[in-house]
Amino acid sequence: MGKLDNKIAIVTGGGSGIGAATARLFAAEGARVIIADIDEKGGNAVAKELGDRGVFHRTDVSDPPQVEAMVKFAVERFGRLDTIHNNAFYTTSGVVGETSIEGWQKTIAVTLSGVFYGMHFALPQMVRQGGGTVVNTASISGLGGDYGMCAYNAAKGGVVNLTRTAAIEYARKNIRVNAVCPGMIATPPVLTMLDAARSPERAHKHALEAHPMGRLGKPEEIAKVVLFLACDDSSLMTGSIVVADGGVVAHTGLPGHPLL
Repeated sequence: MGKLDNKIAIVTGGGSGIGAATARLFAAEGARVIIADIDEKGGNAVAKELGDRGVFHRTDVSDPPQVEAMVKFAVERFGRLDTIHNNAFYTTSGVVGETSIEGWQKTIAVTLSGVFYGMHFALPQMVRQGGGTVVNTASISGLGGDYGMCAYNAAKGGVVNLTRTAAIEYARKNIRVNAVCPGMIATPPVLTMLDAARSPERAHKHALEAHPMGRLGKPEEIAKVVLFLACDDSSLMTGSIVVADGGVVAHTGLPGHPLL
């Protein structure tokens, strides 16, 4: 028996990274998974890997009609929608006074509004069928600030409180809404960012030093948290913001005791 036997799930940003790892784990636990992404090559590859448990649906989560079509596709093909993992994101870099307007708008459109659209269209279906679960990918960058990442910080902070709001609104509808807050995860975008630094060796070193565990997380480790929040193992949890970051936010950032 799998934890998601006979469940129907959507994973946005499912063509790579955390989304792909989640789609694989959901399928292994018995779900049929709609892999939603703008990356047709990556999304189709994950769907093919999952066989009859995976299907790709091209979706730009920043476009409401496409998100609505994604949910309709799931329901028309499988008859219901049991869980949605709103995971797709986009970000740009720059301090507040230098971040481009276009970069800010796209980050908010994909990373925050995309989560809202996913819930906006999925929740009414879950109400009609009598329940469901939502797991949003937030970030520890939604719990604090990062230098040069104002758009991402704002978007992920919005995801955190949007999750809490939806949770209390739908708690008596047998729908649970939770979020996972990863630290730095060894996904292609993160590794590419570190490799593109002025000193890649120094960037990688600092990234590892920021994590008390001394390493970056793996997509599969976050997928296991998402599975927990999506299945009945977390039946009393809604509005929870679950940190999985190798200990980063447990640290004040201050230097250690000078005598130690």
